[in-house]
Amino acid sequence: MMSDATLRKIDLNLLLAFSVLMQERNVSRAAERLLLGQPGLSAALRRLREALGDELFVRVGRGLQPTPRALSIAPAIEDALSGIERAIRPQAEFDPASWQGEFRIGMCDNLESAFFGPLAARLLQLSPGARLIGIASEKRDAARRLDEGVFDFSVSVHDEPASWHIRAPLFNQASICIYDDAQVKLKAPLSLDGFADAAHVTVSFEGNASTSIDIALSRTGHRRRVVATVPRFSALPTALRAMPAIAIVPESIGRCMAQLHGLTICDPPLPLPVDPVTMLYRRVDQADGRARWFRRLFLDVAGEALVASGCRVAISRAAA
Repeated sequence: MMSDATLRKIDLNLLLAFSVLMQERNVSRAAERLLLGQPGLSAALRRLREALGDELFVRVGRGLQPTPRALSIAPAIEDALSGIERAIRPQAEFDPASWQGEFRIGMCDNLESAFFGPLAARLLQLSPGARLIGIASEKRDAARRLDEGVFDFSVSVHDEPASWHIRAPLFNQASICIYDDAQVKLKAPLSLDGFADAAHVTVSFEGNASTSIDIALSRTGHRRRVVATVPRFSALPTALRAMPAIAIVPESIGRCMAQLHGLTICDPPLPLPVDPVTMLYRRVDQADGRARWFRRLFLDVAGEALVASGCRVAISRAAA
């Protein structure tokens, strides 16, 4: 247990300096946010290192890398600072009707197709002075762009979050088959042989044709024939209308495509992995009135959109 003498050496300013350094990973940017000169921030960091008996941050290139000790204490410090902020600076209730500004959301293109339109329409009703900005986001860069302030939160399949981020579950996204029944002479339910023998179109930003679907199919002794790969889901409907081929897509966008382009959907003939779609946002935004309202609005809109499209999943309220 830490001694009383050590605890007395750690004040709120030191904890705040630690928190900002964890977010920025750069002394000059952290000092600017704290309205503090670099020498003052360096002195604060030195005091905290001495008190805790750990380097806390080591220099890597032009930035700072937190030590295991820093990573382990970061969540508790963020929670403590958030609690202090809520106690001494109670925020006024956010009023979306009178607010002027931007809401920014990061999504991959399949989720954008399913949710962006309904979200923009609802925002126009509730906050007419606001503007919704959609940012193309992939899971590999979502955390970095979140820290850079590119968007308020990201909706995607995210990796394990950093200690200063919160990853809240939304829904488990299943996959469905989609095709033009005027081109593909297949009837649901699809047989495994018919599914494997059909021409397939895949979606890959990087041009990769092999996916977890091929791994699942190989376990049954089958192999599919990929005839084309498109970089975005938006290109898929015209491709399927032009050729006798099928595709495997997330259920949320598949049902939207079917409604908009007159395509046929059905369940695949074998179990496929589901993707855990989550919401990623910064821990420091957990209690912010504006950010909290925007997250809740998305949950309401996304839940309604899933029901309206006929998806068989529901939004988890944990993200609220």
